[in-house]
Amino acid sequence: MTIEIEIMLRFIIAVIWGAIIGAEREYRGKAAGFRTTILISIGACFFTVMSVMIGGEANPDRIASNIVTGLGFLCAGVIFRADNHINGITTAATIWSVAAISMGIGAGHYQIAAFGGTLILIVLTTLTYLQEKIDRINQHRIIHVTFDKSEDGHTRCKDLFSAYAVKSRLIVQQKAGNQITLSWEIHANERKMESLNLAFLMDEFFFNVEILNA
Repeated sequence: MTIEIEIMLRFIIAVIWGAIIGAEREYRGKAAGFRTTILISIGACFFTVMSVMIGGEANPDRIASNIVTGLGFLCAGVIFRADNHINGITTAATIWSVAAISMGIGAGHYQIAAFGGTLILIVLTTLTYLQEKIDRINQHRIIHVTFDKSEDGHTRCKDLFSAYAVKSRLIVQQKAGNQITLSWEIHANERKMESLNLAFLMDEFFFNVEILNA
């Protein structure tokens, strides 16, 4: 097999792995989807091939060593904070991992790259169900409740937490005019959390109730 055909084969394999993993991200509606992941895979493979060709035997990592640095900026772009919750970390980790697999392909280590790519797919697909099951068993939420300062809202909250067997921790107390807002970090399983959420929303004691992901 000539060098040119060998290099083209590496690009094709990189595209295949990028497409497979990108399809999973696209299916879940993530920031780095199908085309993005393929381009990342091709780019990492290309840089690795060029690094080996330009650097030669004396310095084969002169370009490839900077791939991780460049990925840092790309990964940072898909991580964002919303509703007191950080999103995009899994997608950023996927970008990082896909680039690593493509670097292996670019260097000609096909079996190791295939094994690593398979592990990525297992983590993104199979372990998702395990993660969802864990979340149903123990959910974390932040709840903000506002009430009149003349009322004992702290005791009211503790009574509701106790009634639904929910673990709680007061994290912030704020006073604005005649109103007090308490922010609680709470932990419970899915059933208890849904019942507690409904109880707070239906309780006329509180002026405002806001429930966010922790």
